[in-house]
Amino acid sequence: MHSPSIRWTIPRLLGAGALALGALALIAGEPRRATIGRVDVDALARAVEREEDHVTAIELARMIRDRTPRLRVVDLRSAEEFGEYQIPGAERMSLTDVARARFDTESVVVLYSEGGTHAAQGWFVLRARGLQRVYFLRGGIFEWVDEVMEARIPSTATPTEREMFKEIAELSRYFGGQPGISDRPPSVLDEIALPRPNEGGAAHSGSEATARLRRRGC
Repeated sequence: MHSPSIRWTIPRLLGAGALALGALALIAGEPRRATIGRVDVDALARAVEREEDHVTAIELARMIRDRTPRLRVVDLRSAEEFGEYQIPGAERMSLTDVARARFDTESVVVLYSEGGTHAAQGWFVLRARGLQRVYFLRGGIFEWVDEVMEARIPSTATPTEREMFKEIAELSRYFGGQPGISDRPPSVLDEIALPRPNEGGAAHSGSEATARLRRRGC
C-alpha cells in the first residue's frame, strides 16, 4: 500500500523492515516452525518483503484528508512528545496499550513513532492479533514533517515531477504546511542521522529534533 514519492531516504525503510523481520525471528523460534499458535510467521514475513507493512506520509495524508472509513492513526510516542506535536486525528497509545486495546476487525490502523521503530513493533503485535488492515508510517513523525508539512521540490525538477508535486503541495497546505522550492532542502531526518561537529560526533536525539520542529511552528 505504497507509491513512489519524489524524495526518499533509504535508511528509514531499511531500519523499520529489519526490525519487523527481527521480531518475526524472535516469535518463530525454531527455523522449521513457520506457525506458532494462530500466528503465520511466513505470511507476515512475506508482507514485509512485499512492503505491504507500511504507508508513506503522503499516503497517510490522503487517507486523513479523504476521511478513510474506520481509519485509526495511533501515535506510539511519549505523552510529552504527543503533546508537543502530533499528526491530526492521532490517538496516543503505548505498545502495551496496542496489545490490549480493542480494534474493529474492519479498522484501518496506521501506527507511527519517532522514526518508525516502535511503530514496526506495533504492526507486528496487531498482525499477530489477527488484524489485517494494519500499517506503520515508515519514517515516523519525521517523515510526516519532512514530506507533508515541509514538502519541497528542487528548481531542476522535470515537468513530470512538477506535475506530481502539485498534489503534494495541495496536501501540505491542507494540513497547514508550507510547500516550496529548494535545491538543497534541510531534512529533519538527515539532521538526526548526521553527527554534530561540535559535540564529539554525537548524533541528534529524536526529542531534540522534535523540539526544533516545534520551534519552527509545525
